[in-house]
Amino acid sequence: MLGPVRSALATPDLRKKILFTLGIVAIYRLGATLPAPGVSYTNVQACLRQVQGGDAASVYSLINLFSGGALLQLSIFALGIMPYITASIIIQLLTVVIPRFEQLKKEGQSGQGTLTQYTRYLTIALAVLQSTGIVALADRGQLFQNCDPSQFPILPNAGIFDLAVIVLVMTAGTSIIMWFGELVTERGVGNGMSLLIFCSIASRIPAEGQQILTSSGAVVFSVVCVFGLAIIASVVFVEQGQRRIPVQYAKRMVGRRMYGGTSTYLPLKVNQAGVIPVIFGSSLLYLPDLLSRIAGNSNSGFSAFVQTYLSNQSNWVHILLYFALIIFFTYFYVAITFNPEERADEMKKFGGFIPGIRPGRPTAEYLQYVLSRITLPGSIYLGIIAVLPNFFLGLTGQGGQSGGNQNFPFGGTAVLIMVGVGLDTVKQIESQLMQRNYEGFLR
Repeated sequence: MLGPVRSALATPDLRKKILFTLGIVAIYRLGATLPAPGVSYTNVQACLRQVQGGDAASVYSLINLFSGGALLQLSIFALGIMPYITASIIIQLLTVVIPRFEQLKKEGQSGQGTLTQYTRYLTIALAVLQSTGIVALADRGQLFQNCDPSQFPILPNAGIFDLAVIVLVMTAGTSIIMWFGELVTERGVGNGMSLLIFCSIASRIPAEGQQILTSSGAVVFSVVCVFGLAIIASVVFVEQGQRRIPVQYAKRMVGRRMYGGTSTYLPLKVNQAGVIPVIFGSSLLYLPDLLSRIAGNSNSGFSAFVQTYLSNQSNWVHILLYFALIIFFTYFYVAITFNPEERADEMKKFGGFIPGIRPGRPTAEYLQYVLSRITLPGSIYLGIIAVLPNFFLGLTGQGGQSGGNQNFPFGGTAVLIMVGVGLDTVKQIESQLMQRNYEGFLR
């Protein structure tokens, strides 16, 4: 895995791209540590030490994970890249519902540019909404549930204008992060947005590992490391797994030239949906907790039910519901993003066919059959990876914390994203190296 990186550093063009990417990442991590204006950084750190990431992480733990811990520090990059991820998913889902979006998707690069612009507008709107909610919770002393707001005020002497400035700064921070991601995609190496998420998650691993080592001892820490390496190895194995459907293209004459006659394959990944079902399931389970906190009545039956069965990630109700939601959203997202009829029509249009299967509707039915067969193990794999850390919360001393899943260093969402982004980045470096080697050979 380090071979392509070593070769890339020896290539001047790729070395510039890698150094540019590292520079953007360094600026991004610096902004994640700078508190927004009007926020008492000392009181924030005191509250973080007091609650130890427990109840504070229950509502916004997914955003806090993607921001590299910047959310609970109320920094200028507190929202991280989560608004852009949410906006991208919404726009992608709307392409199936709205005919105008579906037409733009089929127009190629120009239509994709318009959809990207819509995604940016929606990102800003979501950033305003999310930053307003976070600032409101911090102002009311509900962001850190076990921290006394009178003793450690997060926003001391904050008026309406001051709160509006904080919301504006956080929204601007999201816009800058979105710009950073696009810069890395255009001038750097890999997908910019994915790399920023990778760096945010990776930045939390040393602190969480130190917490486990301090609270549980060296033996438990060693077991967790071995367990984490096993999870990473299994994720790499499954993420690389795919069903290759052979496709044969018939020979055809275009003018005086002969085209076609080649054999290729259509790859269908075992994990066709990626990490999106895990994000959907996590977000849906956090909504009841968020609603109960906004309502403010902690003694009601609804709040007691939410805290007991939905917020406690070591509870069997939470584990089973989370597992079922991941399986449902896996089938849902695969059905939206992969259309067997469109693939069959494209193959038929260019003279392609699957050996033994007639073109047209029989090909679509065959693709749907294969896709349904591999989606089931893919969804079960996602569910197991996501809920498996819940069984080890007691081992790491985080069993009673509602935010424990995201504090586990090799939790489901974190390891899926890190492994996926790492493999994709290495593949892109290898492809660029291969292009340069071919150029040198032909010359």
